[in-house]
Amino acid sequence: MAFQCTCWALHPRALPALGKHPWASSSLRCSLHLKRSEARHLRRNYRRLCRIVNEQQSSSELYNLAVIGSGPAGYTAAIYAGRANLKPVVFEGYSAGGSQGGQLMTTTEVFNFPGFPEGITGPDLMDRMRAQADRWGAELFPDDVELLDLQQRPFLIRTSEGEYRAHSVIIATGATAKRLGIPKEDHYWANGISACAICDGGSPIFKNQELAVVGGGDTACEEAVYLTKYAKHVHLLVRGDKLRASGAMQDRTLSHDRITVRFHRSVKDATGKDKALEGLQLENTETGEREDLAVRGLFYGIGHQPNSSLVEGQLELDDKGYVKVHDSVCTSVEGVYAAGDLFDTEWRQAVTAAGSGCMAALSAERYLSLNDLLIEHHQQEAKAEQEKEPADSAQQASPGNDIDLFADRHAGQYALRKLYHASPRTMVVFYSSPTCGPCRSLKPVFGRILDEFSGKMHLVDIDIEQDPEIAEAAGVNGTPTIQIFKNKERIHHLPGVRMKSEYRSSLLTASADDINQ
Repeated sequence: MAFQCTCWALHPRALPALGKHPWASSSLRCSLHLKRSEARHLRRNYRRLCRIVNEQQSSSELYNLAVIGSGPAGYTAAIYAGRANLKPVVFEGYSAGGSQGGQLMTTTEVFNFPGFPEGITGPDLMDRMRAQADRWGAELFPDDVELLDLQQRPFLIRTSEGEYRAHSVIIATGATAKRLGIPKEDHYWANGISACAICDGGSPIFKNQELAVVGGGDTACEEAVYLTKYAKHVHLLVRGDKLRASGAMQDRTLSHDRITVRFHRSVKDATGKDKALEGLQLENTETGEREDLAVRGLFYGIGHQPNSSLVEGQLELDDKGYVKVHDSVCTSVEGVYAAGDLFDTEWRQAVTAAGSGCMAALSAERYLSLNDLLIEHHQQEAKAEQEKEPADSAQQASPGNDIDLFADRHAGQYALRKLYHASPRTMVVFYSSPTCGPCRSLKPVFGRILDEFSGKMHLVDIDIEQDPEIAEAAGVNGTPTIQIFKNKERIHHLPGVRMKSEYRSSLLTASADDINQ
């Protein structure tokens, strides 16, 4: 059968590239009778030409593969894609799904990830995965994706820093912690109620206090055990009649002398004075009886919900918001793949998330190859040593070691007090704790934002475990927290992890007068 092409024309954007291809006719219209094989050849070359034109339009922004999200799924996808010479771009994300590195950044010890017989902390594991992705050529951007357009080809990705295009996309945005939704939850949030024990457990308001954790799975048990480092006693509140955690985690929890497991208990509300949580109203799920439990802190370990708002209306989702997949990781849009907790409603383990990231990367590579979309990249040699973050140049001042008022970065309470009284600059205080994974990942990112204001601001690092009285006086109940002071007055209080644009906007507001001088 012959294929008849009448009045065939190239898109006007393709005209500048015509002269470079010998198969292109000098006429933009033809009336030809072609054999089927010739027609396929024509269509294939037309696709190639469109790809070349797109590359010429935005060669610095067009990628084989974009990975949106990090954690074990995103970083594993980046490792495999990097080794396949796809040179992927990875948008690690911040507020959309917590900090870069995903939920493991809020995990204390990981004992079931292969290769670490003695266990490893979640933040350390994510640091290693990230370094491995970087070694194999992945471009890592700690940015949130604000818009993803899957109707365009190549796909459009927009962040606060710019626009990018990619022939394929892996969505690995994970999930965020669920909330109970009790009446006074917002009132006491970050003032006694938290979803991250590793971030907030070391806060002065929780030390030597009675605390509660709600949930019955691994997350809740891990948080309860972790909080015994600081708390006088921990009450684990479980709706059902048994724990759902792994056997080893159950044994560790039930045998701990400072943990009381209360079965058949649900939290109905929180009580207290002003902003200070002082107790919980509980209900027995069997009898309906109410009781009060005096605690100073409540931590959530009740599961997660998928971060799928970015693809809502573009990909098929189930009734709970999880992305529907077929053939393991393929979504309803060709060239778009899901990995990790975004689609996993059953297992939700670090190792299964990593496995899905691997499958997504291999699927993307196959798709690019079969559709003749590969942009060739070649690696000279994998990096033998990682480019490390610049060494922390913060000056740890003490009464016997005065500080440099012209330096930008400082650390410790003495520096804080000295700068507060002696320097006219805007002062930014970064409160962190040694075990806080989000603090670890946010600090270099925030530091780079602050570099834009070099010479106009002081950054002071405060470790809330070393200087608990400073944190308590400042009303800091969790980490990371950033406070901005101008003319000895606090003008911004930013607890938790925020988008880069919000930090930048706050700093611009604070420095407006200085910049205009």
